[in-house]
Amino acid sequence: MDARLNLFGNAVAGKFLKHIVASGKAVSDSALPAATQELVKIRASQINGCGFCTDMHTKEATHAGETSVRLNLIAAWREATVFTEAERAALELTEQGTRIADAAGGVTDEAWANAAKHYDEDQLAALVSLIALINAFNRVNVLVQQPAGGYEVGQFG
Repeated sequence: MDARLNLFGNAVAGKFLKHIVASGKAVSDSALPAATQELVKIRASQINGCGFCTDMHTKEATHAGETSVRLNLIAAWREATVFTEAERAALELTEQGTRIADAAGGVTDEAWANAAKHYDEDQLAALVSLIALINAFNRVNVLVQQPAGGYEVGQFG
C-alpha cells in the first residue's frame, strides 16, 4: 500500500510538517511526563484510526520502557487498573478533545477540573497543545492513507 501523497517528498507538505514538528518541541521539553505524552498520542491515534501514528508511538513508548500491559490497555483505560489518576485524567481530556464533534459542548468542565487537579498550568498548556498536535498529525496521515507498520524507533528524531 502506498500513501496517496508522498508527504516526505512534497515540498509544501515537507514545509508544513517541519513547522508542526517544531511546535511539538515545546511539549516534549515541558514538565508533562513523557509517559503521559506517549499515552495521549497513542489514545488520540487509536480514536482517529491513524495506524501510522499508533505504530510510531507504541514503538517509541516501548523503547522508552513502557510495559506491554499498559500499552495493550490504553483503549480500555477506564476499566484498567494500571494507570495513575493523573494519567486517567489526561486520557479523558484526550478523548473529549479528540471527539469534539461527538459532544455538543466539547470538553466538559468536569474533565477539565479533573485534569487541573493533577497538572499545573504549564502542564495543562502542554497537554492541550499535545492533544491538538497529535490530532493534526493523525488527520494528515489518515487523509493520505499513510501506511503503518514500518516505523523504526527514532526514525524522525
